[in-house]
Amino acid sequence: MSLSLLFKPKFIPISLRFLPAISITFFSTLCNRKPHFNYPSIDPPFPKKLPFKVTVHGRSWNDPYHWMSNINDPDFVNFLSQENSYAEAFMADTRVFQRKLFSEMCSRIPAKISTPPERWGPWLYYQHIPEGKEYPILCRRLDTEESTGLGSLFSIIKQGFKREEILLDWNEIAKKYGYVHVGACRVSPDHNFLAYTLDKNGSEQFTLQVKDLRYGHIISSVKADAVVSLAWAQDGSALFYTVADDNQRPYRVFCTYLGSNEEKIVFTERDSRFCVDITCSKDGKFVTINSNSRSSSEVYVIDAANPFDSLHRVHKRVHGVQYFLEHHRGFFYVLTNHPSVEVEKLHCGNFYLGICRVEDINSADWQNIILPKKGTSLQDMDVFDKNLVLYYDKEGSSMICSVNLPIDVNNKRIVEIEDLNPWTFPIPSELCTMAPGSNHDYMASVYRVLLSSPVMPDLVVEYDLSTRSFNVVHQEEVSYATESALADSSKFGIDGEPLSNIRNDKCKRQEVEKSHSWNEFSVNYASEIHEVISHDGTKIPLTIVYSKDMHHKGQSPGILEAYGAYGEVLDKSWSSDRLSLLDCGWVVAFADVRGGGGPDPSWHQYGSGANKINSIYDLVSCGKYLVNEGYATKGRLAAIGTSAGSLLVGAAINFHPDLFCAVILKVPFLDVCNTLMDDSLPLTILDYDEFGNPKIESQFEKIMEYSPYDNINKGLCYPSMLVTAAFNDSRVGVWEAAKWVAKVREETCTSCSRAVILKTEMYGGHFGEGGRFGQSEEKAYEYAFLIKVMGLLDNSKR
Repeated sequence: MSLSLLFKPKFIPISLRFLPAISITFFSTLCNRKPHFNYPSIDPPFPKKLPFKVTVHGRSWNDPYHWMSNINDPDFVNFLSQENSYAEAFMADTRVFQRKLFSEMCSRIPAKISTPPERWGPWLYYQHIPEGKEYPILCRRLDTEESTGLGSLFSIIKQGFKREEILLDWNEIAKKYGYVHVGACRVSPDHNFLAYTLDKNGSEQFTLQVKDLRYGHIISSVKADAVVSLAWAQDGSALFYTVADDNQRPYRVFCTYLGSNEEKIVFTERDSRFCVDITCSKDGKFVTINSNSRSSSEVYVIDAANPFDSLHRVHKRVHGVQYFLEHHRGFFYVLTNHPSVEVEKLHCGNFYLGICRVEDINSADWQNIILPKKGTSLQDMDVFDKNLVLYYDKEGSSMICSVNLPIDVNNKRIVEIEDLNPWTFPIPSELCTMAPGSNHDYMASVYRVLLSSPVMPDLVVEYDLSTRSFNVVHQEEVSYATESALADSSKFGIDGEPLSNIRNDKCKRQEVEKSHSWNEFSVNYASEIHEVISHDGTKIPLTIVYSKDMHHKGQSPGILEAYGAYGEVLDKSWSSDRLSLLDCGWVVAFADVRGGGGPDPSWHQYGSGANKINSIYDLVSCGKYLVNEGYATKGRLAAIGTSAGSLLVGAAINFHPDLFCAVILKVPFLDVCNTLMDDSLPLTILDYDEFGNPKIESQFEKIMEYSPYDNINKGLCYPSMLVTAAFNDSRVGVWEAAKWVAKVREETCTSCSRAVILKTEMYGGHFGEGGRFGQSEEKAYEYAFLIKVMGLLDNSKR
């Protein structure tokens, strides 16, 4: 769509001004879609329109729904209430089916859920969700089996031989406030205190709470609002925390001594493009203050044993340069993309690992540099007393390895990881996601990882870094599955391929198979990774999941999900709720479009800022691929986008209104230009690196090419839509969803737009409020919507 069309005056022709009924009939006769479902007897609401002229870089247009950004306007609250009523009426004929879906989903959830205990010092920490409860409880107990000596005995006696201590109960908080969101949660190094941040209404205005674990009460003298991150001093006597400004930007660091009124401002970040985060090094000897923009970072260190000592800056911030620190025995390990002539010559990729002595940190002249091989990109690191754990991407596959510490590089300035005799962690062949466990204990030789895939329930694996062996300690239980799936659940991977990194070692594979196994359903459910060619020839990874028994090529309905922002990897982990669709023949696909996480940082760069439109074209290409290759039938492909991911879906249906028959837009970011023009809104300035700054004309032009709200096609048939929002959402204003729905109803085919519904949670925030059952209830609602608008409701009623 050309830019000139965006700025045509929106007036009603005189011939139609006094004939609204004829106008509606006129547009309805152009509708080329015949709905396979029933509309409610009531009409959708139409909000008031107020003139509001927008002028940017010499261009002007009217935004009659601008008034909705005042969420305190009674008319706006009333409009949301009317929309909720319309959504309820639209979904009325799915209520029985929703209950069936919800019951089916709940039958797969175990009555009790617990994480395996994780040792930290003399304690075992774990979480569990009791039977019938929504939320977790954080607990601990003394590891008496590992404790020896009089000191441990006296400790046990002092604790009264308690078998379990409840540190924090999310259910009690939800009962008290009607909502619960715990942000940061940190136990002190001496295990005597628990500091956590609490959001009571979804606004993400977190308050600081410190609990004395010895006596079980909240310390009333420690009070702070708008707290974001936490870090303890080495002895647990002082607590560091960051505080956000009015735009929810963490900008200031405080340090407070427990039991006193002594408090100090440690650091203030005055550049509105940067956010402040605070952490401790794994060994607890340093507190690091990390000031980060979307593309740059600056780090300060504090001696954790002397929390009120002065700061030491590691390196002056440089645009485009990022770095992260860990400490080990007098050396700092620095993961960075800082440009270096030596590194560039070796074409090692974007990030490498520098090592230098603590006293030389300001020089940024690394004594040693550790490089990945060509085609491999370092992503993260974790440091222990005797081991260094590295996360990296190798030719599109996520991997983890460990090397022994301290590193003996024989005075070589540059070494490759392979020179350090690394141990690559065995992982399942069907792996899609991996995430580290808490791994608090610096002295531990065991490293815990959470592994998952669309066909493998979440798996907790402990890797012994000293013996280079591993053990499966826990796997998510699936209480209900098809009998064939349970009978045929395979070990390790498809066709007997157990581990992605030892496939050619048959002896080792057989040995591992005898001693370790985990359940996955790859015999019954396929998880395939395809490469889709986008508009510019780039290959986009597309993960396609379906039931081998129930999927019918060219006949099955499908869902395509994408996110594509902030360099975040799309979640493709296991979901037992998803089986409700797969077992009915649906296909579910995940598009790793540019802008999200990828093999190296360039994947994000080529889908952000001036390149944002690439993300949208990538999504469109993946949608067309699913239909053209027969995985989903034309006319029964849906798309789902959440938050910034909704931008992709909204723009895609503007570019190709007939590609998807239905879309779900959850807490959607759609009014891109107007939001980024208002730098008083939370996170706006921080998002300039991600989406561009419309106050700069060249960037404004790029944004207006794809901004969903500004590119709606007049008179065309649009997909059915379920749009969800939260009134207290501080990240994406509730008005964005409301304005989008109102404008879609005004501009597009009147008949089709009756299948556009807006459901607003009036008390929750951006991340919702549901626990384990609440999430399944929400999913049942979404699935029921898709099944209805695709005309499959009668077939799905069982």
